[in-house]
Amino acid sequence: MALLLAFVAGILALQAEEPQPEGGTAQRRRISPVNNAATTTQHINELAGDTAVINAARRARSIHYHDDSGRTVYVDTITGDEWIDSAAVIPVVKMKYPLLQSASLGVDIWDPVMRIFGQKYGLIGFQAQVNLHNRYLPAFEIGLGQAKNTPAGMNFSYTSPVSVWLKIGADYNFLYNSNPDYMLTVGARYGFSPFSYSLSDITIDQGYWQETQHPQIPSQRVTAGWYEITFGLRVKLWGPISAGWRFHYHGILHQSHARYGDPWYIPGYGASGRPITGSFSITYTLPLNFLRRTPVVEEQTTTEPQ
Repeated sequence: MALLLAFVAGILALQAEEPQPEGGTAQRRRISPVNNAATTTQHINELAGDTAVINAARRARSIHYHDDSGRTVYVDTITGDEWIDSAAVIPVVKMKYPLLQSASLGVDIWDPVMRIFGQKYGLIGFQAQVNLHNRYLPAFEIGLGQAKNTPAGMNFSYTSPVSVWLKIGADYNFLYNSNPDYMLTVGARYGFSPFSYSLSDITIDQGYWQETQHPQIPSQRVTAGWYEITFGLRVKLWGPISAGWRFHYHGILHQSHARYGDPWYIPGYGASGRPITGSFSITYTLPLNFLRRTPVVEEQTTTEPQ
């Protein structure tokens, strides 16, 4: 018991020797967060490479104007430096070829060749096209169509006289930054044709009375409009001459309906009910280099002092 009392008395004596703040109130210990060089600069280091934050700070102390190209140019009011906010600029794919690259005229020989192999419709078509940046190719097509067919096993003949057809649209060249002699394209067309057709040599057998009739269906006037989605390939043969293949997926948009039924053949479209057709063209390409402006370089002469 005496030892315990002596130990407590020693503890009280040590506390009495500690310095006390003014007012006699004992100071309490506080736990504070650890602060060092790394923690105080952490947020600055995280944003040091953030271009958007850096440019936002520069814009706050800058004025701006628009140059001849329409770009926004900032002027730092402190340093006087001019700069362009790269974070706000939308990159534009550079066009390798000029706006007016070339013009071409082609003839579609698909129908003439197919008629040699037994096709009963089609004549010929022509296409004019302008090459813009070797990327966009607006096109206009015109041609003639005709049909005469007596389907096997049927009791009539279908005839459509020579009629004109028109198409307008454009192609997109996926190889726009490559050699313009070779193209891989996808395109769209709207086609239209006013034409007529008739049915003749109709034979109707009456089974009971064994009588045969030969009625005639007069010429029917029809107009039709359709769309086309095309996929094509063009390659150079020699000089300005090239060959092109195209596949067409098409469908009727509008069509007038004749009294005696819809036509079997539409000029420029082909046989109704066939969604896929093709074409093969021979094309002559005319470069438009002569339309480009050549920069004039003025020679400067210097005169040495005598």
